[in-house]
Amino acid sequence: MTAGELTAELGSRPEVLDGPFTTRQLLRIDEALRMADQATGFTFTIYVGDLDEPSREHAEKLHGRLIDPDRSVLIALSPTQRVLEIVTGTEIRKRVPDRHAKLAALSMVAAFGVGDLTGGIISGLDQLATHVGKAA
Repeated sequence: MTAGELTAELGSRPEVLDGPFTTRQLLRIDEALRMADQATGFTFTIYVGDLDEPSREHAEKLHGRLIDPDRSVLIALSPTQRVLEIVTGTEIRKRVPDRHAKLAALSMVAAFGVGDLTGGIISGLDQLATHVGKAA
């Protein structure tokens, strides 16, 4: 499985993940996105919502709509479906080995499993950005 094909199941407690983000949580996620973008020169994007089946194809279509998909990462997650998709552009794939993307996904899933959607997103962003930055 390549970084561009990474799919993971979320934890077994989807009810914990249900509900909107608070303003504070949105600000934290926005700051994490901004930091990842600035640290790497690439674009990181988060999509939270239902994904059409097959979820991987839907996530890839969303990624393809980004301004510069080759230099972008999309983290798409559907708490109700318990699905996480990480889609990387061709330039990112050169810098993030599969195992690093998988580790980021695993840490996100662990946080989601205990009901910390915001923390999981921020942790995953940080891990991906760190690996992209180290490879530069």
